[in-house]
Amino acid sequence: MTRKQFNDLYLWYLEDPAAPRYVGALKLIASGKGVSLRYDQQWLASGFALSEDLPLRDMEYMPPTRLQADTQRAVGAVDDARPDRWGEKVIRFVDKPSRLSLMEYLFYAGDDRFGALGVSTSSETYHPSAGGPLPRYADAQQLSEVAAKIIASEPISDLEAKIIFRGGSLGGVKPKALIEIDGAPWVIKFFNGEPVDVPLIEHATMTLAKCAGITVAQTQVIHLNGVNAIAIRRFDRAHGKRIHSISAGTAIRAATASGVEPELGYPALARILRRIGVAQDGTNQQDARELFRRMVFNILIDNTDDHEKNHALLVVNPLRNGSVKLAPAYDVLPTNSGQGYQEFICGDDGHDATLENAMSQCSAFGLLPAEAAHEVVNVIKVVNAWKEHFAKTGVTQSDIQNLAERIDSEGLLVQRTHFDPAQFNDAPSRKKRTSPFSR
Repeated sequence: MTRKQFNDLYLWYLEDPAAPRYVGALKLIASGKGVSLRYDQQWLASGFALSEDLPLRDMEYMPPTRLQADTQRAVGAVDDARPDRWGEKVIRFVDKPSRLSLMEYLFYAGDDRFGALGVSTSSETYHPSAGGPLPRYADAQQLSEVAAKIIASEPISDLEAKIIFRGGSLGGVKPKALIEIDGAPWVIKFFNGEPVDVPLIEHATMTLAKCAGITVAQTQVIHLNGVNAIAIRRFDRAHGKRIHSISAGTAIRAATASGVEPELGYPALARILRRIGVAQDGTNQQDARELFRRMVFNILIDNTDDHEKNHALLVVNPLRNGSVKLAPAYDVLPTNSGQGYQEFICGDDGHDATLENAMSQCSAFGLLPAEAAHEVVNVIKVVNAWKEHFAKTGVTQSDIQNLAERIDSEGLLVQRTHFDPAQFNDAPSRKKRTSPFSR
């Protein structure tokens, strides 16, 4: 069967899936560099800006031009509706589109992508790529087997294709699918032949992060035949509604001057949270402070895969004021690489995975040096007990010893044992100072 190629598609807003609203027209740019958006007149009159770089104006918003040769990107928040690398692999394997432009990936990602946007072949009625009901908990073993076939490029049946179809844009490269548990949608991530039990370790790390005062997505371990999987409850769904959500990369780029590729990092995201974050306890500082804790925790637990898609913002009341809230943490686990640098920028020393670097721009998070140091101390106390916590969660001693080679390596352990908060008491934020991290 010949698969249709899409040069034009249509964007819809699905906060209430039973009453979709047409947003505007998507167009594949002739150069193949990305996808543009033009808002519909009715959306201009009663909708909201999908991201800060897409204000409600009657114009065609064009994708960025300063991209690498093999990079395609849709405009603003539309880019977060695209599938991830695993989703792209499923589309290539199951749907087999005759062309692999960003438009095909946007369409075949289906109806249950990240956030509240949907892609249709019509501007009159919402016609997404067809998909069936979510698999149930009882289907987890079969889902795992189908995912393994796709990884191995083995043929799958039509029934297997249907069961794996949904869930293509939910972050990361690991094999995953959507599943229903007790009436709620969850993402299930499968073991992928790693040398350690990654699903169980992710569950242990997420629950450890919660002990450090970090809001995390709810997780549970699913025991399959001989291996574990991890299920993560979706935070962009609530009470049958979908929540408009954007990745950290989209938020930071949207807040940056047009045509300039920004520095993607924790300080930049913190400034956005302090500027348009939802007020809590009378201020909008709480999420920025929690983001600081997340940065410190990721450094100390060796989670260096903290890239722009592994942080997200939920848009609260978009039709009213469009304030944002830091989404629960997800994809938090030791990378087990010991590389010494984060994907996300931490401070004055760029990507360096050090507490000194994390402290260097604490003011961006709304923290005085003494306040930031207090947060660091609290996270250190939690991370110091990581072995005991992992063991209680069921992680084997063999896997704990494997992870300890990185988490308790000299580079990270020295930072936990030699951090001196007293040197930050009443200290102004300045670059030149005696380091409290030296022996």
